[in-house]
Amino acid sequence: MSTITVIGGTGYAGGHIVAEAGRRGHRVVVASRSAKAPATGAPHGVEYLPLDVLDATQLAAAISRSDVVVSALSPRAGLDGALGAVNRQIADLVSRHGARLLVVGGFSSLRREADGPRVIDEGFGPGDVVPDAEVAALISEATQMNAILHDLISRDDELDWTFVSPGMEFGSHVPGERTGAYRLGTDGLVLVDENGRSAIGGADFAAAVLDVIDSDRAHRGHLAVAY
Repeated sequence: MSTITVIGGTGYAGGHIVAEAGRRGHRVVVASRSAKAPATGAPHGVEYLPLDVLDATQLAAAISRSDVVVSALSPRAGLDGALGAVNRQIADLVSRHGARLLVVGGFSSLRREADGPRVIDEGFGPGDVVPDAEVAALISEATQMNAILHDLISRDDELDWTFVSPGMEFGSHVPGERTGAYRLGTDGLVLVDENGRSAIGGADFAAAVLDVIDSDRAHRGHLAVAY
């Protein structure tokens, strides 16, 4: 079994990935600023490592122990405006260590068709309503996540990376139930169901991520996960 370090392992996506990796018997390191074992004790094979990702020494120490690193960070709070640089440093450390990197990205980095723009780049038409502050914040987050994908694509080393985008409906506000089913797109295109809906629950998204890790596939590519 691999040692999988989930940076941001106490967040929504990261927490589900930690649970799925532990369930499969991997050794899991939950690395985040708020990482703390539950009062009942850490599950077998799961370690909680307090980590300040802005501390280069702490970050290097966490990654040096890993076969696979999952970056499940988001550009919020102290990482707003800094996430790109942090993920670039994570990528550099993973490459130097010879491990594999999976980045949990966003829906807006996908394309609706092969030759089309990414969702984040579709922009607003002349008659569109100017987004309010909340929507503007979401656009800022999506832009920062998309920049991480561009950084990975433009790397000239041999870093083994995978960028995984969930469906549009994904997060703690739409958690869903584990179904044991999902679809995996390997061409960076939006996946929709027969009703035109793009969605994935947290547990099923985590199962897709672990299936990618366990099957040792989809290297240096952009994946989409949805029902």
